[in-house]
Amino acid sequence: MKHRIQFLRRRREFISLLGAAAAAWPLAARAQQLQRVQRIGILMGVADDAETKGWLVTFNQRLEQLGWQAGRNLQIDERWTSGDPERTRRFAGELLAMHPDAVFAFSSIAVAALQRESRTVPIVFTAISDPVGSGFAQSLARPGGNATGFTNFVPTMAAKWLEVLKEIAPQVQHAALLFNPETAPYVSEYYRGPFEAAAPGFGVQASVAILHQMADIEPAMAALAREPGGGLVLPPDNFSYVHRSMIFALAARHRLPAVYPFRFMAREGGLVSYGVDLGETFPRAAEYIDRILGGAKAADLPVQAPTKFELAINLKVANALGLSVPPTLLARADEVIE
Repeated sequence: MKHRIQFLRRRREFISLLGAAAAAWPLAARAQQLQRVQRIGILMGVADDAETKGWLVTFNQRLEQLGWQAGRNLQIDERWTSGDPERTRRFAGELLAMHPDAVFAFSSIAVAALQRESRTVPIVFTAISDPVGSGFAQSLARPGGNATGFTNFVPTMAAKWLEVLKEIAPQVQHAALLFNPETAPYVSEYYRGPFEAAAPGFGVQASVAILHQMADIEPAMAALAREPGGGLVLPPDNFSYVHRSMIFALAARHRLPAVYPFRFMAREGGLVSYGVDLGETFPRAAEYIDRILGGAKAADLPVQAPTKFELAINLKVANALGLSVPPTLLARADEVIE
């Protein structure tokens, strides 16, 4: 009898231990899942210069603040394309072959290359002008596919660029929209129409200057300079982004007033810029990556439009061009470079 009582007691203890272990299994499985190293790709459609490297630092810092640390629970694979379409396509294939859990993409050609390879891997983008018109998302509120993120402009910006150009250089009579359709295919549909429609209201003749390679830049700018009252408007484009130093130098040589889309371009030698702070979107993109790694779907995360635009004026360049910047324009500037 004594042995039977001991047997029953041990049996109850074993069953209790087994039940406790079974209850712990789901928790253990979840802990193991959380400890899995996740993988993201980064496809930068521009050159790896100091400006963009600085933006990417803020992206990585925000990921760390959200609990993601490279080498511990996150593997990050980077590719930089220098704005080259062929290299962009190749690097997109390389990144997706690594089976990432999500990809962060900078520029329209980067998103297009990724979506050619996959319509399932989640993509978070920034610096996109027209995600719906480009086919990346079904709508801003409900992207519906595998891509979402942050836009950088609205089409009415083309009129604002012309307005700023005429304010800082009233002598402009002919303004050209300068871009490369291979790296900025959205410009023709998104910016060109509003640009040409707004031009008569500013007393300006509008045209486009199409570029395909670096060798096209100098002839296009020289031709515009030969006309009286020539001026330039540069929409967001990886091509002009990569070759911006050359464009600044040629604008100075040919004495062409030009308006640029990003503040850092005025700091580096452009006359005037009006646009968003691209760096501000990188931490926000990291937050979207965090949500996707946590189980959210790109299809359900709304594409966010910019709410703030910045005006920057380079007085040194203005003085070199013989321009007197109106006090009203200076008063509106977020930054004046002297």
